[in-house]
This record gives sequence, structure tokens and C-alpha cells, in this order.
Amino acid sequence: MKPALNANAMLAVAVEQARIGFAEGGIPVGGAIFRTDGTLVSAGRNRLVQNGDPSMHGETDAFRAAGRQRNFRDLILVTTLAPCWYCTGLIYQFRFKQVIVGDAINAQGGVAWLREKGFDILDLASPECIEMMGKFRTANPKLWDECIGDG
Repeated sequence: MKPALNANAMLAVAVEQARIGFAEGGIPVGGAIFRTDGTLVSAGRNRLVQNGDPSMHGETDAFRAAGRQRNFRDLILVTTLAPCWYCTGLIYQFRFKQVIVGDAINAQGGVAWLREKGFDILDLASPECIEMMGKFRTANPKLWDECIGDG
């Protein structure tokens, strides 16, 4: 599958959301949802700290911002960090056409499981995403643990 907007350009939208979230004092994980023609549907970021909501991950924020859709099967979910199991469930339930991941080094979440289930997962192994989350995890281990449910 080759969308009109390339995967790196889509990831750049999610990276910008991660930067905004970090600047707000939060966890630098961003997400975005696109149509296959490259049209941006929505974007979001992890807002655990900002909203006091442990369910507000980058993917779920983008999902909520997308609002009602006829279905999500023709949409691409982009995330700066491999989706955790919570977000993996969302991807599985709503059957996104493709998932583009920036960093599957600092967290692997359910990427392998989604692949086993036949999902199209594109791992960009973005040096920027890997470095951003790696530095964050080192500097904020307790907040990271809280985010992933180990707090």
C-alpha cells in the first residue's frame, strides 16, 4: 500500500504532537490518523500528565479527535511509539488499514501480535523517535512506568 502522502511525512505530524506534549510537561508520544489519500483526519498526543487521564495515549487522543467515522478500516494510524497493549486493542477492534510506527525499540507493545493477526505494520525505525523516547525514559523512569501501568 502506498498512500499519496509518504509515511515519513505522516510520522512528522505525530512527532510534532509528541514535541507539543513534551513541552506541556507530558510524555512525548504523538499520534495521527490519515486517509489513504494522505488527508489528515486527526492528531493527538499522550495527555496523562496534562489531563490526569491514564487512558489518554497519543493513539487514543487521535482516535477520539477523529470523531465518528463510518469505519476505520480505510484509515492509517501513525504513532511515534509502538502501541501499548491498550492501544493495540483499539487498533484491533477498529481494524485500521495500516499502522505506521516511529519507534519499536523503546517499547514493542502489541506490534508482533498485530502482525500475526494480519495487520499492515510499517516500522520506520525513526532515529528521532527512538532518541526522543529513549532520553525521556532515562530522565523520567517513574512517569514512564506510570504511563505503561507499572507505576
